[in-house]
Amino acid sequence: MALMTLSSPHAHGNNSTQKVMLTVTLATLPGLAVMTALFGFGTLINVVLAALFAIATEALILRIRQRPVMFFLKDNSALLTGVLIGLALPPLAPWWITLVATAFAIIFAKQLYGGMGNNPFNPAMIGYALVLISFPLQMTTNWALSSQMGASVAGLGDALSVIFAGGSADAFSGATPLDTYKHLISNKTATEVLTDTTFNGWLNGGWEWVNLAFLAGGLVLLWRRIITWHIPVAMLAGLSLCSLILGWDADMYTPASLHLLSGATMLGAFFIATDPVSAATTPLGKLIYGAGIGILLYIIRTWGSYPDAVAFAVLLMNFAAPFIDAYTQPRTYGHAKANRGLKKPEAK
Repeated sequence: MALMTLSSPHAHGNNSTQKVMLTVTLATLPGLAVMTALFGFGTLINVVLAALFAIATEALILRIRQRPVMFFLKDNSALLTGVLIGLALPPLAPWWITLVATAFAIIFAKQLYGGMGNNPFNPAMIGYALVLISFPLQMTTNWALSSQMGASVAGLGDALSVIFAGGSADAFSGATPLDTYKHLISNKTATEVLTDTTFNGWLNGGWEWVNLAFLAGGLVLLWRRIITWHIPVAMLAGLSLCSLILGWDADMYTPASLHLLSGATMLGAFFIATDPVSAATTPLGKLIYGAGIGILLYIIRTWGSYPDAVAFAVLLMNFAAPFIDAYTQPRTYGHAKANRGLKKPEAK
């Protein structure tokens, strides 16, 4: 009787790239809904615009590369890239900012490396970092204020006017809580800073609900085993420890609660840092990678020029991910010790 011979792997799952990317995209919806409710329709418009343009750009490049367009578009990776860019950009940023960030992410950070699975850097963060560095005025003056800050919230018509027609955003926009606290605490006490209209008595000015919504979406990803706990927990732990050890005095530094529940902290921890292509892959490596992002996030936020530095922290650790993986390989079955480090090729 002939024996059945099967090659590894023998374990199978029902997850595909298409399902994983769609699940991650759907998990962002609670955060998007809260941002729309508190800050107006700007973010929703950005997400729709970036997602559609990401899909169109990817289709065009695939056609130029003579690759099967629908086969690759159906993996939903371009859709997710567009959604993440739309969530990361200021809600009232001009439409062309969104298109520039999205095009650069798809063309230069993804397709020029060979497409899905070959990019060494997170495409969405590459696109975001490009427009942040290139257009600092548009990227720092179009952050919508929330209803909890006592500000007017941009309705659909107002948001469309500001984004597409160049209307004035002065009535709806201002500095973020992280930016305001960082600059005011140098000559005021924490109590005095919280009287600023950016906070209106709320420490996070409404951003706490946004971050809690993204946290809820992240927990869904953990429950569905789309991501593991290592990177989010390590990143949040690194950020928290730095805040508690170095920034324990709220009259001198931004408090830990503001770091954790403001800006893109939870979006970064669960949806950006966990990118399976550009992140570390070994269990120990994920912990080091996540902790590095948290530490860099605190350093750049506290002493750098950018109040929210998730993109830069993630991209810097993307550089280190292959090196981290090389030195954190687990011991494989049948071997006495792990095969770690960068090995020289054997001479022939």
